[in-house]
Amino acid sequence: MNNTSIHIIDWIIIIATFVLTIGVGLYFSKRQKDTGNYFKAGGKIPSWAIGMSILATLISAVTFLAYPGEGYSSNWIRLVQGLMVPLVLVFIVGIIVPLFRKVIRLSAYEYFERRFGFFARLYASLGFVLNHFAKMGTVFYLVAVTLNGMTGINTVVIILVIGVIVVLITMIGGMEAVIWLDVIQGFLLIVGGLISLGILLFSVDGGPSAIWNVAMENGRIGFGPFDFEFVRLTFWVMALNGIFYAIQKYGTDQTIVQRYLAAKNDKEAVKASLIGVLLSVPVWALFMFIGTALFSYYKIMGGLPDDIIGDQVFPHFIMSNLPVGVVGLILSALIAAAFSSLDSDLNCLSAICLEDYYLRWKPETPEAKQLVLSRLFTLFAGVGAIAVALFYVAAGGQGVLGIIFTLYAIFSGGIAGMFLLGIFSRKAGKKGIYAGIAASILFTLYALLSSTPMGLGENKILLLDLGRLNFHQHKYMIGVYSHIVLMIVGIVTSYLVNEKPVDDSLTYYGWLKLKRADKRTE
Repeated sequence: MNNTSIHIIDWIIIIATFVLTIGVGLYFSKRQKDTGNYFKAGGKIPSWAIGMSILATLISAVTFLAYPGEGYSSNWIRLVQGLMVPLVLVFIVGIIVPLFRKVIRLSAYEYFERRFGFFARLYASLGFVLNHFAKMGTVFYLVAVTLNGMTGINTVVIILVIGVIVVLITMIGGMEAVIWLDVIQGFLLIVGGLISLGILLFSVDGGPSAIWNVAMENGRIGFGPFDFEFVRLTFWVMALNGIFYAIQKYGTDQTIVQRYLAAKNDKEAVKASLIGVLLSVPVWALFMFIGTALFSYYKIMGGLPDDIIGDQVFPHFIMSNLPVGVVGLILSALIAAAFSSLDSDLNCLSAICLEDYYLRWKPETPEAKQLVLSRLFTLFAGVGAIAVALFYVAAGGQGVLGIIFTLYAIFSGGIAGMFLLGIFSRKAGKKGIYAGIAASILFTLYALLSSTPMGLGENKILLLDLGRLNFHQHKYMIGVYSHIVLMIVGIVTSYLVNEKPVDDSLTYYGWLKLKRADKRTE
C-alpha cells in the first residue's frame, strides 16, 4: 500500500492537530513550577478528565490499527483480555486507590519498598521501565509504518517528527498538559472510530445485517475456542492473562497510579478509574468490530489487493473509501492516539527516574533542580523510545498486537503476584518475596529459552532444549505463571522462615479497619 494522494484539506486538518497539540503543551508550560504540578497536575484535575485520560492512555494507536487487524483476520478472542478488566477492577479499585493516595508520594513502587524493601521496589520499577520502552517503541513503529504506507513519507522521518513533538509537549507541559491532551485525543479517537464504522456498515447492500451475517457465516463473531487448554490461544488463555493484566495495570502501573494522585480526593480518583475502564471496553470492542466489518465489507464488495493483510486493511480502507476531510480526521485521530499513550509513558518514566532512582541517592535535591531533572529524564526517555522504534524499523515486524501481548507476558515478571501478596497477605514478608522474585525470574528464563528459537533464517535453535520438558504452552501463559510462581514461593517461604506480620496499614485489612472506623464516626 502506497497512496500519496492526500487532499490539501486533509493535510490542513492533520497540521492543525499538530499545532493544537503543541499549543496545549505551551499553554500548560507556564504552570510547571514544581514537580507536584509536573507529575500530579497539582492534584486538581476533575474525575471525568482523568477518566478520559486513562481511556486515551489504554487504547493508543495499537487499538486504532491492530485491533481492526485482528478483527479482520480472526474472531474477537483478543478482546477477552480487555473484558476481564472491569470484572477485576470492581473488586480492587475501592481498596487500592485510597491506599496508594495515602502511602505513596509519587511512585507506585514506593508501596513495594514500604511493604517488602528496596529491592522489591527496584524490581517492580525496572519491570515497568522495560515494559513501557518496548510498548513505546512498538507504538512509534506501528504508526510510522502505517503513515508511510498511507502518505509515502519516510518511516524514519515520521518517527522523528512524532517523537520530537511528543517529547517537546511532555517536557514543557507536564502531567496537566498530558491529561488535557488525552481528553482531546480520546474524543478524536472515538469520533474517528464511529465515523469509520458507520461508513462501513452502510456501504454495502443490506447494511449492518449483511455485515453481521457474513461475519457469522465465516466464524468472525465469537470469543472461542473455548477448549480448556493452554497450548494454543483459547478463551481461557486470554481470560487468565486479562485477570493478571488488570491487577498489574491498575495496581502497579505508574501511568494509572499517577492519575490517582492527580485527582482532588479519593472519591474522585475512584470515579476517574471507573470512568476510564468503563469507556475503554466499548472502545476496544468498537475497533475490534471495525475489523469484523472490514472482513465482511471486502467479502461482499471485493477489491482488496492480495498484498494487503492484517494490520494494513484498515489503513487501506481509510485511503480508498473515505471522503476528503474524513481522511484527515481519521489520520489525526491515529496520530492523536499515538500521542496520548506516548506522552503519558514519557511523563511517568521521568517520574520513576526521579523518584525511584535519583532521589534515592540524592534526597536533598532542591525542588527547582528536581524540575529541571524531570524534564531531562523526559528527554532521555523519549530518545530511548525513538531508538527502540528505529530498531524495529531495521528488524521489521508483523502481527503488532501479538507482539504487545507477548511483551506484556515477558516483562510482567510476577509483579501482579507481588502486589496481591502485599495487599492480601499479612504473613508475606521481605525474604519470602525475594525468594518468589528469584523463582519467577528463573521460571521466565526457562519458559522463554525452552520455547523460543533463536538465530537467523533456518538456523534458529532452542538455547535450552529439554525435550519433553520444554515449555510447550502458549507464550501468553508465561506472564500468568510468573505471577503464580511468585505468589506460591513467596508465601511458602515466608511461613518457613517465620516472617513477622507486617503493618496492617499497608494491607487490605488495614483499609478495612479504617473503613469500619469511618462508619462508626458518621
